[in-house]
Amino acid sequence: MPSRNTAPVIIECAINGETQPDRNPNVPRKPEEIVADVLRCLDAGATLIHAHNGEITLTGREAAELYLAAWRPILAERPDTLWYPTLGVGSDMKESLSHLEVLAEEIELRLGLCDPGSTNVGAPDADGLPVGMVYANSYDDVRVAFEQCERLRIGPSLAIYEPGWMRTTLAFHRAGRLPAGAMVKFYFGGDYGLFATEPGVSFGLAPTENALRAYLDLLADADLPWSVSVWGGDLFDTPIARLALELGGHLHVGLEEHFHPEHKPSNEEIVKQAAALAAEVGRPLASVSETARILGLPKAV
Repeated sequence: MPSRNTAPVIIECAINGETQPDRNPNVPRKPEEIVADVLRCLDAGATLIHAHNGEITLTGREAAELYLAAWRPILAERPDTLWYPTLGVGSDMKESLSHLEVLAEEIELRLGLCDPGSTNVGAPDADGLPVGMVYANSYDDVRVAFEQCERLRIGPSLAIYEPGWMRTTLAFHRAGRLPAGAMVKFYFGGDYGLFATEPGVSFGLAPTENALRAYLDLLADADLPWSVSVWGGDLFDTPIARLALELGGHLHVGLEEHFHPEHKPSNEEIVKQAAALAAEVGRPLASVSETARILGLPKAV
């Protein structure tokens, strides 16, 4: 058995992503829905929020205004809330991240993002064979994202879809070029992957104990906070949620990644489930200030 870990645990809730109501009717898409959902998640124990706006194809000021329609009222009520947006769909990485420039100027954004690699994502066709797309982020794209984080003094959320993405992250870390405030987020592929409504096509490592330990072997002695999530499944139906807590990790949950063909929880329900598991393991929930300290964010409220 792992030794008991009593360090505060961060619960991050990815409230929507590109999940649509036909996949889960509880997903918040409109600004007023996002406001209400985020406040419920914060009250339930989340201290880190990841949110998309209602239209991922937008960039720059247009994308930022759609984010601000939700986040101005949230931050008026909870000014210390830690959150970050996603990429837009631009012609290059600079354009895809251009809305963060506006957000950092207008509401003192403290977190950014970088997806440090490429992978295939998709679903099974009628024969059960994979069909889909390449989600591509070049080494040059990674440099652009990290340069923005350095310049704006925002901590990068690092999505790790595949082991190679971790090795790229570590190359920057060894070179002293990983921006301050980075958090490593191990994305395990559930049975349904990112988009599918039928099982059988996924990505990355499966959510098993051996897979988590393999990622931690890669992380080795790099002093970076890390979390676990399951995309196209339920984190709490796997062994890695409890194991991550026992080993000092954090939990990344929410309707961006959760999928079950019949069970359709809300974000609030999922956060409460994460908080209950943390209490069962003996880990207190991190406060917002503790979350900022654990991440090492370079910018104060």
